[in-house]
Amino acid sequence: MEMTLRWYGKDLDSVTLEQIRQIPGVTGVISSLHKVPCGVAWTYEQVKELKDEIEAAGLKLSGIESINVHEDIKLGAPTRDYYIENYRKSLEACGQNDIHLVCYNFMPIFDWTRTDLAMPLSDGSNALAYDSNLIDGIDPNTMFERMENASGGFILPGWEPERKDEIKELFEKYKGVTADDLMNNFKYFLDGIMPVCEKYQIKMAVHPDDPAWSVFGLPRIVTSEKALEKIASLNDSIYNGFTFCTGSLGSNRENDLPACIRNPKIAPRIHFAHLRNIKFEAPGVFHESSHLSSDGSFDMYEICKALKEIGFDGVVRPDHGRMIWGEKARPGYGLYDRALGVAYLNGLFEAIDKNGGCR
Repeated sequence: MEMTLRWYGKDLDSVTLEQIRQIPGVTGVISSLHKVPCGVAWTYEQVKELKDEIEAAGLKLSGIESINVHEDIKLGAPTRDYYIENYRKSLEACGQNDIHLVCYNFMPIFDWTRTDLAMPLSDGSNALAYDSNLIDGIDPNTMFERMENASGGFILPGWEPERKDEIKELFEKYKGVTADDLMNNFKYFLDGIMPVCEKYQIKMAVHPDDPAWSVFGLPRIVTSEKALEKIASLNDSIYNGFTFCTGSLGSNRENDLPACIRNPKIAPRIHFAHLRNIKFEAPGVFHESSHLSSDGSFDMYEICKALKEIGFDGVVRPDHGRMIWGEKARPGYGLYDRALGVAYLNGLFEAIDKNGGCR
């Protein structure tokens, strides 16, 4: 198992590679070419520059998160073949640089969604939060502005400012697009990229929708155990797999996370794990917590134990952390609480191993 931390790059992240290198047990980072616009093909040289920078700090570029999927692919627009070909070129650039993991999502228009990026908690920290009651009263055309205003000056993945002007047009394009349409377009995309993945042994790890239900009436299709089974059947290649994000998939309380992990149709396709905890306040209302089981609603020990039971030995990272000790950083991606998360998760995995692992 390979413990990592997400890193946005020296110009876009408050956390440095030197700091990450000092977290016990962390051997790599997950990163991306965040300055390359969605739909533009990556080059070998761009990926190599990123990889060389990370390796010079004594770390490994363990995977990419993300190569964003252009909306025309999700919509099944006439231009989708052009953007799929560019995606294939981006994957080629990764494969030629010996990178074999790509996390991505297939959410229409909006990436992850929150109603508060700095909800005050009782211990003095703050965290990301979601309240479906507030979402119901928000004009979706203002979401980019809301997220930008609360970002602390950082560019948020999936909420890049240049996408703001496309919102009204995209909502028009998605009118009438059903979940079945989106799933069919997903299959077309997978069929188009899997030959490249097979050639370079690139594990494509689709990220669950966050939160795992429809937002603003838009279809979402990566929301449940049944949905993961369906996606596994879209393309037989083992490189068609999942990012098992506990906070995203677990936002839907109908999802039994350890049971999902153990599902034999899902287990061999878990290529990447995002491990975090959230605390439910009411149906559709939650905030993110520390990784500690007792601070949230998930049994993190049972989740880690299930991963061990299925023989998972892939890439792991602690997901969003709180802002603690006065840190000012990208919402969810400060240093301190994620470093604590690494220590906690490593402790769980070590305890599971020393107590018989999957007994």
